[in-house]
Amino acid sequence: MHDDLVFKALADPTRRRLLDALFERDGRSLGELEAVVNEHTEMSRFGVAKHLRLLEGADLVITRRSGRERLHYLNPVPIRAIYDRWIDKYTEGRVRALTDLRRRAEGHHERDDADPRHLHRRTGRGGVEGADDV
Repeated sequence: MHDDLVFKALADPTRRRLLDALFERDGRSLGELEAVVNEHTEMSRFGVAKHLRLLEGADLVITRRSGRERLHYLNPVPIRAIYDRWIDKYTEGRVRALTDLRRRAEGHHERDDADPRHLHRRTGRGGVEGADDV
């Protein structure tokens, strides 16, 4: 159920913009966040506050009082949990396979370069490729 809230929160471009703004600088007021959103689209303070409440419900934003202001902070833990649960497990095998393939290719390439017979075959007697065929 918690994953559903996080996915719903991340599905909206305005909410992602708010998260990006908090990533750039944490501890922003509603007014500051409203200004960030309004750089890209026209939205009322009430609209921005509604988006922030949804982000808070998904634990992506933590709000703290500082005097008369409420400051908003990014909580990246739910995003990391989504990554661990939904992305990492699906890409781990592919990434491991690509890494293994690269190691084998580089290891094979290194062995070929270290073998002087390979260099002779590749470049020919005169150091020019195909010279053996003349």
